[in-house]
Amino acid sequence: MEFLFPGFLVALGTLAVPILIHLFYFRRFRKVYFTSVRFLREIKDEQSAQRKLKHLLVLAMRLLALAALVFAFAHPFLPGTGSVTTGTAAVSVYIDNSFSMEALSEDAPLIAKARTSAREIVSAFAPNDQFQVLTNDLEGRQQYLVSRDEALVLIDDIAISPAVRPLSQIVARQKQALSGSDAEKRVAYIISDFQKSVTDIVQYEDTTLQLNFIPLQAVQEKNISIDSAWFMAPVQMAGQSAALMVQVTNHSSERAENVRLAIEYDGQEKPVGTLSIEPGASLTDTINLSVNRTGWQQAELRLTDYPVRFDDVYRFSFEVPEFIDVLVIDEGRQDKFPDAALSGAGIFRVTHQPKQAITYSSMGNYELIIVSDLIDISSGLASGLRTYVAAGGNLLLFPSPEASLESYNAFLPMLGADQMLPRVDAQSEARSINTDEFVFDDVYENNAANFRLPSTTANFRFSSGAASSAEPLISYRNGDAYLAKYPFRQGHLYVCAAPLAKQYNSLVRDAEIFVPMLYKMAISSGNDRQIAYFVGRDLDIRLPVTSGVGEPVFTLKGEGKELIPGVRTSGEYILLNLDEEVNIAGFFDLSSVSGDTTSQILALNYDRRESNLSCYTLSELTELAGPLVVMTDGMAETSLTVMIGEQSRGVPLWRFCLILALGFIATESILLRILL
Repeated sequence: MEFLFPGFLVALGTLAVPILIHLFYFRRFRKVYFTSVRFLREIKDEQSAQRKLKHLLVLAMRLLALAALVFAFAHPFLPGTGSVTTGTAAVSVYIDNSFSMEALSEDAPLIAKARTSAREIVSAFAPNDQFQVLTNDLEGRQQYLVSRDEALVLIDDIAISPAVRPLSQIVARQKQALSGSDAEKRVAYIISDFQKSVTDIVQYEDTTLQLNFIPLQAVQEKNISIDSAWFMAPVQMAGQSAALMVQVTNHSSERAENVRLAIEYDGQEKPVGTLSIEPGASLTDTINLSVNRTGWQQAELRLTDYPVRFDDVYRFSFEVPEFIDVLVIDEGRQDKFPDAALSGAGIFRVTHQPKQAITYSSMGNYELIIVSDLIDISSGLASGLRTYVAAGGNLLLFPSPEASLESYNAFLPMLGADQMLPRVDAQSEARSINTDEFVFDDVYENNAANFRLPSTTANFRFSSGAASSAEPLISYRNGDAYLAKYPFRQGHLYVCAAPLAKQYNSLVRDAEIFVPMLYKMAISSGNDRQIAYFVGRDLDIRLPVTSGVGEPVFTLKGEGKELIPGVRTSGEYILLNLDEEVNIAGFFDLSSVSGDTTSQILALNYDRRESNLSCYTLSELTELAGPLVVMTDGMAETSLTVMIGEQSRGVPLWRFCLILALGFIATESILLRILL
């Protein structure tokens, strides 16, 4: 026990006054003797002893009452967890307003309890203290300290937000705001459900800021979410069925039965079916989407789940091109084999450019570039092709019969490919085809069918080392690669061991191989063609650079918003950084102000990091955060105003001292009445 005003304890010396009065306040008696008074003397002695006991009890009550009053004025208290200060305080209160706070406690949503707790915290401090009210939105008005009345108004304005922040970022913002205050005491409170996905504070060791955790817990942690969706094929074609993969996760500890999944596309909502998902497991389902037209298109996946609904809708958009552009680079002879192979599909547009007249800035407009019959590859062309492949392009290389090994071997390693060895003039036949790779996957109904594979009269061999990333697509009988694939950055390099000319290679006559090979290569773009994005994350939208002067200006419209996103150029692409400019999910139209860039549709979804409602318990948080973090049960019945007062100023005992003083005075009165 300690005293807030120990100087008052000097008054305990006044206890000597009643004692002195008791000792000196007595009556002197003169003895008068009577005859036959023996029995009266016995009665007198007995009453005198009772009177002394009564006086001692009354004296004790008076002394105790006076001592209790002295102690009351000295303000005794039991020390709390924090240090006792009498100056001003700077207080930061963070209220988690993410979607997970929509979950229900026993009597209200967690966000409502968080607001109540925040009001109690602010009310626990003096009116002249300074306050910061912080949420996941990190708004400008939340970055500085305000008065208590202003803090209460900010707390009332807090609403659910899609923003998700790790706790380390929140604590950093609290430290930044409190560091600008000259208050004697700085303290931070975090009111949250402390989801495991965002709680990243481990063994807190900063002694300059008193950190308090106030965890809130929902009645049950149950949620089902649509995590992601993607197409099996990178490019979707009109008039064909596209395989859409959907991943759904059950975040509860119970099996989910009859989860209804539906898709809305082209203005029509169609049920996909019902799913059954094991507890804590994810399920991937396939939806066959009939694509009937070209251009940008949008769709929504939906499921029914309660009470957490933000992750029950997954929006995505995709472009169905009218044409797939293919560029052929040769020595100027304009080889017609690629044109003949692709013309039958009706969706390919083939452009020929001799190596002397290549427009490097336009390479990003082509889905596939075929380099055929070049004797040498110049350094400029090599650099342009490397940039193209690194950005997600597909390059198919047919060497010239007179290929310069020095030139080719300077180029191939730039893309992670093996070096080319001297040409071998010998009859060779292909033996096997890799139908597990995308280029030949799902091309043939019977993978073991006896169709004719290419044969060559001359071919180049390649030096493959242990670190080679080559993936054989077609192999010779001796095991050497006839056609190999090399992944490089976001794109792919395909290298054929033989020239394309028909006197060296029968591939152009093997239509069942050549045609689907070019088709699948052209639509297997390695570009990161995201069909969906997430609100609140760094959102880099890649667009090809146009020939305009300076950086273009774009507008983003949708869901009642219109803004101009930030732009920066990176290589051959323009990066649009939406970052925190958009805080609502939906479909947004992105277009260039100058009109020199094709408009596209962006699909934005809410962040799925909070889909898993698994949270830390109070004991787990204590072990995780360390002893320097003060833990307060946010679900307790006790008011936080009282609890904070006990933590910061200790448990006051002066009220008990007053009660004891009154009790001693009452006991004295009773003794006087009974014993008189």
